[in-house]
Amino acid sequence: MGDRLADGNSAIALLGNTLATGAGLVVLITMFGPLSGAHFNPAATLAFALRREISPALAAAYIAVQVAGAIIGVWTAHLMFAEPLLQISQTDRSGGAQDFSEGIATFGLVLTILAGIRVRAEAVPVMVGLYITAAYWFTASTSFANPAVTIARALSDTFAGIAPASVLPFIAAQIAGSCVAVALFAYLFRDASPRAARE
Repeated sequence: MGDRLADGNSAIALLGNTLATGAGLVVLITMFGPLSGAHFNPAATLAFALRREISPALAAAYIAVQVAGAIIGVWTAHLMFAEPLLQISQTDRSGGAQDFSEGIATFGLVLTILAGIRVRAEAVPVMVGLYITAAYWFTASTSFANPAVTIARALSDTFAGIAPASVLPFIAAQIAGSCVAVALFAYLFRDASPRAARE
């Protein structure tokens, strides 16, 4: 929708994409946080598995559902906007700057989630929505920050797409960003109880 209404203005199309994503995340995390911990993102699920807060088997199940859900989401969007259901993206997002940006985007997102839970859990939906809204603009990659979304967006030859050749480097960077965030969080909050962290 943003791309169609922007009439060729990429900044306006990106703004539309940004606002829809950020606002949608706030709503979804608020609604589904009590059910699943709002596990929509394999990079975040990996972080909780590395911290031994969920089992490897549960993490694997979450990741399978996340990827399936992301693909179904892309197909749903195609149907809503009268696009061909099956597509392969032609949008090249290759290069070191793009991959590094995905590492940074995912690092910041995972650190936001972990620190948010520790210092003000009730604010996490808004924190995540605001972080992603901002990261669309401060990263060269427009902050996919989610391996499931990366896979799904390879199946959409639209403004949001990513060519299949760019998918694996993006996912590798996302995994690396998540691991670094877990390590930094463990260091920064090593002596802090949840109450002490808030204070």
